Amino acid sequence: MSRIADECGGTIDKFIGDGVMIFFGDPETQGRKEDALACVRMAMRMRKRAGELRNSWADVIGPQPLHIRLGINSGYCTVGNFGSEDRLDYTIVGGAVNVASRLEETAGPDQIQISHTTYALVKDEIYCRPIGDVRVKGVSHELRTYEVVGEFDSLPGERIEAATEGFNLILDPSELNPYEAERARQTLQSALQALGGSDTEVAAP
Repeated sequence: MSRIADECGGTIDKFIGDGVMIFFGDPETQGRKEDALACVRMAMRMRKRAGELRNSWADVIGPQPLHIRLGINSGYCTVGNFGSEDRLDYTIVGGAVNVASRLEETAGPDQIQISHTTYALVKDEIYCRPIGDVRVKGVSHELRTYEVVGEFDSLPGERIEAATEGFNLILDPSELNPYEAERARQTLQSALQALGGSDTEVAAP
């Protein structure tokens, strides 16, 4: 994850337990919109990498799959060296940092949850699905949030609908995050086996 952050231009602030705090815009910035896009693209790369690790570590970590959550917010913060003459820490503080942390806490498995301020900066290039208004600790008002699905030019196929006696299918790949897509593949695989297609495999996109 730290390698991906470095490659995307993020500044790693600190590691907190099994999490990592990363910010964009300091010490170098590409502008508010470009910084936000870089951050969201970093998150998508992290989500993809986590999926690859989940598959390769399946025999090691056991039946409980490895998932990550990501929260992103855009806003004005204070960045610099904090502490005393004997011990300084280059870090970022402010209400916008707290919002990002709360979004991460309330995100679902493999979900990238972003605030409306971030959505407004990336919506022309990144498809985001509205989640709704959420209330989080430390924030007096509800936050309008969105789930990052993917870049418009790399979205999966079109919506599929099919129905007959004993069979009904509605599939919209653009509405599935990686975790939901994996569950959909498992469901389809089970359905094929029930129909006698035990040798058929449902491939990942």
